[in-house]
Amino acid sequence: MLHCLRRLSLTAKTKLSPPTLEGGLVDDNTLSSRSSPTVNLSKAYIHAVQASSNKEIWSKVHHEVPPALNIEVAQIEFQEEALQLEDVLKPSHEHVQETISPIKRDALNELITKYFDNTEQTARLCILISQNVNKARLLYAPVHKLLDVLPLDSDSLSQAQYDLAFDIFLQFHSLVNHHFPCRDTYNFNNMLDCSLQLKNQIELRLHKSRSKVKLLRCVTRGSAVCLIAATVGVVISAVIIATHGLAALVSISISPACLLPSNMEKKEAVLVQLDFATKGIFFLHNHLNTVKSLVDRLHYVMESYNGTIRFGIESGRDRYHMQEALKQLRRKHSASLEELVSVEEHLYVCFTAINMARDHLLNYLRHQNQAPR
Repeated sequence: MLHCLRRLSLTAKTKLSPPTLEGGLVDDNTLSSRSSPTVNLSKAYIHAVQASSNKEIWSKVHHEVPPALNIEVAQIEFQEEALQLEDVLKPSHEHVQETISPIKRDALNELITKYFDNTEQTARLCILISQNVNKARLLYAPVHKLLDVLPLDSDSLSQAQYDLAFDIFLQFHSLVNHHFPCRDTYNFNNMLDCSLQLKNQIELRLHKSRSKVKLLRCVTRGSAVCLIAATVGVVISAVIIATHGLAALVSISISPACLLPSNMEKKEAVLVQLDFATKGIFFLHNHLNTVKSLVDRLHYVMESYNGTIRFGIESGRDRYHMQEALKQLRRKHSASLEELVSVEEHLYVCFTAINMARDHLLNYLRHQNQAPR
């Protein structure tokens, strides 16, 4: 029977390009950003997903079974995954540590530090999911190829074809539980909890920062009025005051007004970075929920698929059981492939979201160090 299996080569039917946030991805029901008047993510994240550096991530996340690969019983090998943390995580751990080390340790900055740690752990978890999706694709490949080469009418199969199907089912059943972990392995709870805490802290800081900027604007306007009044007074008094006295009065009047706009500009720059950071945290939080839902759905599809294969092999080489199993698998065939691709696409966007959230927070910390106290 092995000679039959050696003839089963796998053909990659489609060459997928990196997904975009247009259409399906940006319309996920978890992306509730449209209900928030302060968050507009579409343009920024479409640009990020389509960036050449992120397309390199897609080439490492998306896997295809090599067209020339022949799959044999007991010869499916799950090799070590080439994808490493440094391949997908930007800014790097070292870069983040360099920026964090000199900053003032307050409640918000402590949460930001914790958030950076959690994004690293989340990236590792996403790599694990990517590895398992690749394993699933290799694991399902012989069954998918079998469905491609067998006649659509299961009643017309020869005994040799039934035996071939049974051997492939048996191989699948022996490997699936050993190589694909249970859904409880994928837990984003720490990341999600940290996101909510940080989002609340940043919103509080945003409120305070906006109040300070508003106050600073009022002071600036007040200084301008005072300057005008003082200038008028100086002009009137110039008739009776010496020239050197006039210069002193003008310099005294102008000094505070000149300093305030510079302070306001720096504080507004920090405010902009805080707002960007909130958007990054918001998007990543929602997209992690999307990935979790997709992984749960993939597990459900796989469990249903595995149950059908178990049904086919439970009674030995019984033709009736094999016929029913093959019919059901044909109905589930497309769904299993689509779920694998969907998880890969959303993992790619998730890596992009992780990196953008990290980048926004790092920019905020840089501006914070430059801003006036």
